[in-house]
Amino acid sequence: MMIAPTDRPGKQVVPAPGPAPAPVPVRRSQTAATWWFLLPAMLLFVFVVLVPSARGVYYAFTDWDGLDPDLSFVGLDNFTDLTRDEDAVQAIWHTLLIALAITVIQNLVGLLLALGVNGAIKSRNLLRVFLFAPAVITQIVTAYLWRNLLGPDGAVNSLLGGVGLDSWQQNWLGDPDTALWSVVGVTVWQYAGYSMVIFLAGLQSVPAEIHEAAAIDGAGPVRRFWSVTRPLLTPALTINLMLSSIGGLKLFDQVYALTGGGPGHATDTLSTLIYKDAFTLGEFGYSIALTVVLTLVVAVVSTGQYFMLARNEKAAS
Repeated sequence: MMIAPTDRPGKQVVPAPGPAPAPVPVRRSQTAATWWFLLPAMLLFVFVVLVPSARGVYYAFTDWDGLDPDLSFVGLDNFTDLTRDEDAVQAIWHTLLIALAITVIQNLVGLLLALGVNGAIKSRNLLRVFLFAPAVITQIVTAYLWRNLLGPDGAVNSLLGGVGLDSWQQNWLGDPDTALWSVVGVTVWQYAGYSMVIFLAGLQSVPAEIHEAAAIDGAGPVRRFWSVTRPLLTPALTINLMLSSIGGLKLFDQVYALTGGGPGHATDTLSTLIYKDAFTLGEFGYSIALTVVLTLVVAVVSTGQYFMLARNEKAAS
């Protein structure tokens, strides 16, 4: 009598796998309950964000002065005036330049700081706290602090004179050639530690075994960083680039407190020009048109940057 292989003595009979269980259908009542929970937050968002935003966009096509309820629809006049306004064109250029400079310099400095405090040095925890501390200070406080330090008789010029670098002394905030870069420097000083913390979290998530294997293969520190660490830091780099670029495009507090947009219009950005046109000149319709332009710039830059970085992140993973 023939014995089937699965029936031999001492052999464990393994049952054949059955069909996969069918997914449990989601009841319509459960979906409806979810929407009921979301409804209060959605209504609040509509009435607090969407409705005022839509009304604000409408004012961009009027000559509203902010006080008089009687206003006239002027169509695209505010936007055409914007293209002929040299101050507005210059402010757009300053906004893009500041955002680009802050994004590049802040992330480069933050990455270098993260690499420095990620090593096995005894004071690394104290250094991390010290370097991150400026990020928790209010922007206005930081700006007024540096306004005193960068003044003609401030500590920066006094320090340069004390070490024999009198030729380097400048009217940092009063010279059109240095005022814009002084604003960039103050912003980078305040938020480089913030970028450092995000990069540091990415560095600490890299397994030490990968670095050890690369070192055994003969890769030096630079090669290990470029081939091993850099691809694994892509998520942290994506977050830092998005935050710094959007923050640079919307920068207002530091510029207004440090220079007020001056000297002349040498440091005016879209944010400071919007404030001046609305609350100094009373041209609310025109200032809202500038706000619409700023919103579109932020949306286009951030969306394009997101898709580009997401593609790079996917390629690195």
